[in-house]
Parts: sequence; C-alpha cells; structure tokens
Amino acid sequence: MDKEYFTTWQHYLGDPERSHFSTLDQIDTTNVSQLSLAWSYKSGGLEEGRTTQIQTSPLIADNVLYGVNAALELFAINAATGEELWKFNPATKDNSGLGINRGLSFWSSNGTHPGRIFFSSGPKLYAIDAKRGEPIVSFGNNGSIDLRDGLGRDPSKLSVVSNTPGAIFNNLLIQGTRVGEGPGSSPGHIRAYNVLTGETAWTFHTIPQPSEFGYKTWPAEAYKSVGGVNSWAGMALDEDRGIVYIPTGSAAFDWYGGDREGANLFANTLLALNAGTGELIWHFQMVHHDIWDRDLPAPPNLLDIKQNGKTMPAVAQVTKSGHVFVFDRVTGEALFPIEEKEYPASTLKGEKAFKTQPLPIKPKPFARQILTESDLYAPNQKAFVDDLVKGNKNDGAPTVLEKFKSITSLGQFIPMDTTGVILFPGADGGAEWGGAALDPRSGIMYVNSNEMAWIIKMKAVEQGDGKADVGQSLAQIHCARCHGGNLQGLAGIPELQNAKLRFTPDSIRHIIQKGKGAMPGLPNLSDGEISEIVQFLAGMEQAKDHRVEKVEIDVPYSVASFARFKDERGYPVVKPPWGTLNAIDLNTGEYLWKIPLGHEESLDDPNVPVSGLENYGGPVITAGGILFIAATKDEKIRAFNMKTGKQLWEDQLPAGGYATPATYRVEGKQYVVISCGGGKMGTASGDEYRAYALE
Repeated sequence: MDKEYFTTWQHYLGDPERSHFSTLDQIDTTNVSQLSLAWSYKSGGLEEGRTTQIQTSPLIADNVLYGVNAALELFAINAATGEELWKFNPATKDNSGLGINRGLSFWSSNGTHPGRIFFSSGPKLYAIDAKRGEPIVSFGNNGSIDLRDGLGRDPSKLSVVSNTPGAIFNNLLIQGTRVGEGPGSSPGHIRAYNVLTGETAWTFHTIPQPSEFGYKTWPAEAYKSVGGVNSWAGMALDEDRGIVYIPTGSAAFDWYGGDREGANLFANTLLALNAGTGELIWHFQMVHHDIWDRDLPAPPNLLDIKQNGKTMPAVAQVTKSGHVFVFDRVTGEALFPIEEKEYPASTLKGEKAFKTQPLPIKPKPFARQILTESDLYAPNQKAFVDDLVKGNKNDGAPTVLEKFKSITSLGQFIPMDTTGVILFPGADGGAEWGGAALDPRSGIMYVNSNEMAWIIKMKAVEQGDGKADVGQSLAQIHCARCHGGNLQGLAGIPELQNAKLRFTPDSIRHIIQKGKGAMPGLPNLSDGEISEIVQFLAGMEQAKDHRVEKVEIDVPYSVASFARFKDERGYPVVKPPWGTLNAIDLNTGEYLWKIPLGHEESLDDPNVPVSGLENYGGPVITAGGILFIAATKDEKIRAFNMKTGKQLWEDQLPAGGYATPATYRVEGKQYVVISCGGGKMGTASGDEYRAYALE
C-alpha cells in the first residue's frame, strides 16, 4: 500500500493492477456532500451534425492532466486549474475509425529521457513528449508506429486501431488492438514494443500458428484468414512477478463460426504471459467457440484473497454474461468452483456449437441470466419493431408478450437461429468496458452492470441474380452488426435505411473504405463488394445496372435482427432495475449489497422509486470510503458509501459521463475528474472535462 501510484493517477484506471483505487481520503463520507465544481475544461472536437463521444479516463502526472477530446486530439492541462498547456492534433484523426479513446499510457525514465505519453489515433500509436506535446521522432517512424504492420497480412487490407491502453513493464509497452468483427477482419496479435525505439520486442499469436500450443483447436488454415481474438479491453500487470494478464475477444465473425470448428484458443481467454518475453504461463478460456459475441469486456483486477486462513495472489475477470471468474494468479488454479455445463447444438447449417461452457458456481452472477414471462415489465405494451425508422408508426406491432413468445429465451449459450434468440444480459453486457473496482485492502469488488435484453436473429444469405440482393446481403453481413438487423439504427448509431438522403454514393464509398467517427473502415472488401453495398444503400428500393465485378458471397448467414428488446415507449421490457451497482466480497464470494444505479425520470411508476439505467464507464474507489461513478443515461455523477451502497452526493453533468473517473491530489487538495462526452444511448454529445473538490 506504499506504492506512489495509489496517491497519483499515472496509470490507466489508477495502477498497473487496474484496481480503480486511491489511498486519498480528504474526501470522505462526512464531507463528500460538500463537493463543488473546481474547474471545467472545454476540450473541443465537436462537429455539428455528428454524434461523438469521449470515453477517456485521464492520466495525471507531475500536476498535469492528460486527456483526449471528441476529435481524438491529445491535450495537457494544469490539473489544479484546467488551464490548457498544449494540444496535439494527429494527422490520422480524420481517418481513425472507431473514433474513441479510453485512456493513455505514461512512461518516464527518471530524467534520462523525457516523460512520454503513448496515444493511439487510427492505426497509429504515437509517442508524445509529455512536456512539449510533440512526437518523439526517435520512436518508430518519426514518432509513431503503424499497428497494421507485422500481422502477417497485407497492411493496406487491414483495419486496426487501439482505443484502450496496454501495460508498461520496464522498457516495454505491451499493447492490444481493436479490429473488426465481421468476415475478413484483422487478426489480434498482442505485441510488446520498445518504449524508446518502437521496435517489436515480442509477439503473441492469439490465433495459434503451426507448432504453437492451441493450433489444433482451429481448422488447419484458420490462422491465415480468421480475424479477431484481439485484446481490445485492456490488461493488468503484476510488476513484481513480471506477469501480464490479458483478456481477449471473440473470433470474427461474431455470430457464426462454421468456418472455425473447434474451441478456438485463445479467443475469449484470460492469458497470463511473461511480460518480458511473451511466453504463455497459463490460460483459461471462458467461452469455447464463441458465437454470442461474449468478448471479455474489461481489464482484470489483481488482488490478494484470504481463504482458509491463507492469503493468495489472485486475478478476477468480469464478463459480459455477468460472472466473475477468480484464479490464483501464479498457477491459474480456480479459487471458486467452475462447472462445465452442456448446451444445445446449433440449428444453423455448418455451425458446430461447442457442447459445454464453463460457469463459476461462486460468486453468483451480478446480472440476471434468463428472461422469463414473469420478468416482463409491461407485457401488454406494444413491442418496438426493430425494422422501423425513427418517427415511423408502430401500427400492427405485436405486444411485448407476443414478441417474447415468438422467440427463444432459455438463458446463456443458446445458439442463434433464424427465429430469434434472447441474449440476456445483452450484447454489451453485463459488465462492459468500464470494468470493476477492487479494494486491495479488503478484496471487495465493486462492479456496475446492465440488465438489458437483446434479440438476435440470423438469416440465410442468398446470392440472388438481382443486384439489390447481393448488395443487401453484403450490407447485412458487414453493416447490421452495428446499425441493426434491418439497418434501422441503434442507440447513438445512425440508421442506414435513408442513407441516400444524407450521403452521395461517393461519400458512402469513402466511409466504407476509410471509416468515420466510431465506424471502422472496411479495407478488406473488394471494389466490387463495396460497389454492391454502395448501390444498395444509395437506392434501397431499386437495383442498379452498373456492375464492377461478379461478387461471390461465401458467408452462409447474416444478422437479420440485432437490437435491444424495448417496448413502444422506449423502456426495456425487463422489470427494473435496468442497471445495478454491486459490492462482492471476493474472499467469500458473497454479496455485501446491490442497488439500482441511475433513474429514468420519465418513468411514472410509484412501484419503481429507482429504476436503474443502462450504463457505460466504471467506478473509482478511495480510502475515504467513497465510490464515484457517472456512466448512467441520466447524465449524472454520483458518490456512494462503499460499505453500505447509500448515495451521498450527485451532480448533473453537461453531457453523459460515459467514462471512468480519476482522482488525484495537487498541492494538498483532492480532485475527482470526469470526461463528459455524451453521445451514447441517444444522449447529446459534449466536450467538457469536469473536476470536483472540497471548497
């Protein structure tokens, strides 16, 4: 507990262990209600007519706060006043794809070299002088490296970004990436780079190659073509033991794995690697052959656990399905029992779902696991039909109960089909990228969760002789994952049914190729495939005559429905709470408390005093006994008593704080800062960073 970083915030989420914890205690349970705004900083980057976000949890080093704005510009400000010191505008920001950044890495050599900030924009990873805000030209190619290099495939056909920082061990930056989730996506190699030169020190193949462990869990040639299996969520580091713990995502594409029979190591796996060499020490796969998009969504937490009179070094990983897996972090032994349960086979042609999946017996899930008829909040309300464009009437729609009865709802790991399956918790989790906080003094985990049901439905892809059929099928394969099964748009993501009214064909082509904002480019598509999609989106109701080339579609299924299950009023069909905050003692696996997080002010129901809300971004905890969290759709930041879960303070933000806060001390005063970027769940975008302190 004497480590310096527990009183500063020089690491993503507070420390290498990703505890989200600070020993600062100036703000405590007796005075937190007196918090007031200390400063605010308008970081810029907003663009009229475009939804943007800021998901950055900032770093604070030497009394300087480093953050990122909505346009992916890196800035430095005085941490006590909010006064801007410098701003770095990367050349790649307009061609970034997935235009969000969740944090930064800071490295210093105690005077030999200037402190440097590692920051990603588009495919580039930059090393920026922390004092001057300029690229360090001795690193990589004049200050940056291209994350598309070294993946064993043509870089020009790859879409690779990194919007979560890695871990720094000695002079190595261990870095994961975010890649596409459709057919033809980039592979997810984990690389370690020399912090001074940018040279690659080691590479770990998450899709094993011949002679590597795990290779036989895939088809023989899979490593040449399958994508994903990437570390996009961040990682944790045991500095003393030199072990880095890395959670991975699913293989691409998300909902069908007929081309990748087998368990598919190291997808959906917690990896323990030698931080100096990249050598595998141990691993645990939490979803075999994932066809549910159950990426591991957040960095693990490192802690010490007391069981049977012994203290053991542990690592805890939260999941989208609402579970916590806990292991001895040296040996990989599970510290609570894990059961391999059997599940049904897939009905989709060519798909061989894995027969069993692992689930921990303890702790109990922090999110509900199955949606039943008795769980429906307003069963006689009309269901929102997901093929509607906003503003259209919902005449003739089934009721929530009728819709529910027409699809399958049997809990976790039920294979997708062409009728419709409830994914609960939904595609974003359960736990999401904000992750959990862990009190290193007590072993208590604090995790916020979503209680949102989604409907996933597949459909067979038809080649068709008509031009519109091919374009529509390709759009379903490559666009529906984000824009909805019928391209109707999802919360914060625009609909494409009327794209022709907003974009020219050339504009659509450019966005597909290069990406824009939160959308990644799809450089792996051929000119013919892009032309087919452009023609379809530019004229939804009619086929076009021009043909660049004959396009063959080799993916047998696409997403027909991909959306939150809501009623016509826009409320989730699940009985509240719709979002929760949970305290779990990881020594015993027992819950200390669970409360709703956030409230839907428009909900007029005397039986629901606090509804809970969908939430994105994690908590921060302190030695003062306070848990700080924003995250909720009602655009507030709140403080809770860590022992009881009682709310002690709140403030209305100028835009949603969909990020994890940070806390730090400057000249004896403790601050709590949150980025207010908005832009999720249909809320307005913003550009403000806000810091609170006692007067």
